[in-house]
Parts: sequence; C-alpha cells; structure tokens
Amino acid sequence: MNIVIIDYGAGNTKSVQFACNRLGYNPILSNSEDVIKAADKVIFPGVGQASHAMEMLKKSGLDTLIPTLKQPVLGICLGMQLLCNATEEGDTLGLGVFDVKVKRFSNKVKVPQMGWNTIFDLESDLFEGLKNDAYMYLVHSYYAEVCEHTIAQTNYDLNYSSALKKENFYGVQFHPEKSSTEGAQILRNFLKL
Repeated sequence: MNIVIIDYGAGNTKSVQFACNRLGYNPILSNSEDVIKAADKVIFPGVGQASHAMEMLKKSGLDTLIPTLKQPVLGICLGMQLLCNATEEGDTLGLGVFDVKVKRFSNKVKVPQMGWNTIFDLESDLFEGLKNDAYMYLVHSYYAEVCEHTIAQTNYDLNYSSALKKENFYGVQFHPEKSSTEGAQILRNFLKL
C-alpha cells in the first residue's frame, strides 16, 4: 500500500512514520503534488501555530491540493484543525473541508490541555475495536466545536470534537501515534479503510 505523510515543515512527521512502521507499513514523507495524488492513503499531521502552518501549505501549493484529494485522508492535531473552515489561532482561514470553526479554550481551564483524556460517542469504523472512554494523548489550546461532522467527543471545560469525518476526510485532535495500543488501533483502522 502506498501511504504518504504530508511533509510541509509543520508536522510531527517522524513519530507518525515510526508509528506506521510499528504496524508493518512503510509510509513516505513528501510534499510533492504528484506523489500525494498517487497515494492510497494520506496522513496530514501538524504541530505548532496555525497561521505559520497555512503559510507553509500555501508556499508548496498544498492548500489547494489537499481539499481535492479523493483517497482517505487523516488529519492529526493541527492537521485536523487546518481542515476546518477557520481557527481563532492567528485568525487563520482553514482549508474548508469540515464546516466548523476552531476556538480557543476559555481561561477557566489550564491551556494547553496536555496529557491523557477520554474519547466518547464514537461513531465511525475508525474506532473499530475501541471502547467508549478510551484514553488518548492530547496537546492543544484550540478545539473544533461539536458539529454535523463529529464522530468522537472529548470533555475539557466543554464537549468538543476530538474526531471529525466528512466523505473521505477524517480528522483526530489527539495524537494516535502517541496514544498506546488504542491509538495504534485507530491508525491500523485508518490504513485498512
């Protein structure tokens, strides 16, 4: 299987690559339009600041390519947030795949949320073999609101979307590559779609 991890200078690409290696897959890192288009599966990771990440995507033309992809695409953390309409972080316009806005957590809670938290209301084959309230590892200050695309939720001050799905696009706020056996199961499920 031809798996491509989008390498645009704003991702935890190596840890995602190693997680796939542990499952027996050999993904390649690329920002080439032709290589990404030819992939069977695309993983779109991201860490860091949203406006900077969008600048990096625009420099390589990936901002126009990614929303047109037809194969299964998995956005991770900032990657998921960039697939949304917009984010309050840097007042940044996103790629518009998921019709939802990304907002900052209130000052009533410690920001960023960092560590383990549960996911619940699981509504996708992405979560096959997982129980409600499985623990995932999260590090983020911004969240996608619950919306029509929500396929899993997490509570931190309020319920928010910890996973989204629309057609061939999936997004997870947590880091499956850092989330032990349950996270590995989610990656395995995505790669088997």
